[in-house]
Amino acid sequence: MSQAGGAGRPRFQALDAWLAWQQTLHPQAIDLGLERVRTVAERLGLLRPGCPVITVGGTNGKGSCVAYLEAVLAAAGYRVGVYTSPHLLRYNERVRIAGAEAEDAALVDAFARIDAARGDLSLTYFEFGTLAAFDLFGRAGCDCWILEVGLGGRLDAVNILDADVAVLTSVGLDHTDWLGTDREAIGAEKAGIFRAGQVAVCAEPGPPASIAAQAAALGTTLWQVGRDYRYTVRQDGWSFDGPRGSYPELPSPALPGRHQFGNAAAALAALQAVGDRLPVPAEAVAAGLVQVRLPGRLQRLPGPVEWLLDVAHNQDSVACLVRALAAWPAPGRQHAVFAQMQRKELEPTIAAAAGLIDSWWLLELPEADARPAGDVAAVLRQAGHHVAGQGGPETLFATVTAAAATGDRVVVFGSFRTVEEALRYRARQARKG
Repeated sequence: MSQAGGAGRPRFQALDAWLAWQQTLHPQAIDLGLERVRTVAERLGLLRPGCPVITVGGTNGKGSCVAYLEAVLAAAGYRVGVYTSPHLLRYNERVRIAGAEAEDAALVDAFARIDAARGDLSLTYFEFGTLAAFDLFGRAGCDCWILEVGLGGRLDAVNILDADVAVLTSVGLDHTDWLGTDREAIGAEKAGIFRAGQVAVCAEPGPPASIAAQAAALGTTLWQVGRDYRYTVRQDGWSFDGPRGSYPELPSPALPGRHQFGNAAAALAALQAVGDRLPVPAEAVAAGLVQVRLPGRLQRLPGPVEWLLDVAHNQDSVACLVRALAAWPAPGRQHAVFAQMQRKELEPTIAAAAGLIDSWWLLELPEADARPAGDVAAVLRQAGHHVAGQGGPETLFATVTAAAATGDRVVVFGSFRTVEEALRYRARQARKG
C-alpha cells in the first residue's frame, strides 16, 4: 500500500482505491461519535462554513426533502452544496455542487487533504466522505450547504456543524440496534441535530414527545406540521401556509406519491427559516417543485411491462410504496424483486407489501451485510407467499423479464442496492438494443 505524505504524494491516485481503503481503515464500519471527525474538521478549518447550513434527518423522506431544497434554491439562483447518502450508481452522487456531481479528481484531492490532516486518527468511510463534502463546498464558495444525516442525528458525522435550520422528516422504527427500540428513544437521537436559538422543522404529523422535549431543553424554536405550518392538497395543486408567509397556488411536486407533499412542505418551511439570508421568490418555489428529480423514488420505467423502482426498505417507506401501487393499478400481475440488508426488519417490511404482490423474486446481493435470499424465501413461504425464484442480479433480472407478460409490472424495492442492480441491468439491456 502506498503511504500518505511520502514526498508530498497522496496515498492513492484513483477514487476507487481511496474508497476501498477507507472501508478497511477503521475497525467499525459504523462508529457513532463526533470527537474524531470534529478534530479533523477543526484542523482543516471546516467547522465554520460562512453560509447557511440546513441539516435534514429522519427515518424516511430525507432524500426527497433535500432534493426539494436543492431544486428551489437552485431555481432562485443560489450555488448549493448538497451531501447525501447512500448513492445509487456512483459515489460521486453523494457530493453535488451547483447541481453537478463532484469529479473524481476533486474527491481524490479532498481525501488527500483529509488524510494528511487526520494524523493518527482513524476515520470511517462515511466520515471521510462527510469531510470531503465540507472541504469541497468551502472551496467552491457555496451559498448554502444542505446535509443529509446518514444515521440517527445526534452522533452522525454531519452533526459536527451547527445547522441554521434542522429538518426532521419522520420518526419510525429503523436502525433500532443503534438508535433505540421505540419512537421516543429514536426521536431523541434524531432531534440531536437541533441547535439552541435556531429553528427546527418537524414534518412528522404525530411526533414522539421526545422531539418537543429536546427542542425545549436546547432552546430551539420548533415548527411543527399542522400547528406552525400547514399545507392543503387539491386536485389541481396545493397550498402552503408557513410561519413567515404563504403560497396559495403551487404546482404539485414532480416526485410521485402523495407523501411528497409533506416532504416538500417541510423544505418550504426550512427555507422560510433562513429566508432572511437566502430569500426565495415564489416563482423559484414553483419552478423548483416542477424541476426536482430524484432517481429510485417511485421511479417508473414505462413499457409493455412497467418497471417501478423504489428504495423503500422499512415498514413505513414500503407503506408509501403500497399506497402508490394501489393508486396506479397494473392490468396484469405484479412481480416483486426484493433484497434487503440484514440490519433491517424483514417481517414488517414484507407484511406491508404482501397484499399487492403476486410473485416474489429474491435478489442475492454479494455484500456480507445483505440478507441471504434463502432466508427471505423461508419467511415468505412460511407466510404463504409465492416465491418464484432467486439468484444473482444478471440471472434473476433476465428470468423476471422473461416471465413477465405484457401488462405486468416489476416492482423493485428493499434497498438502495436492489434498485442499483435494476438500473444497471436496464442500462445493459438498453445498450444491447
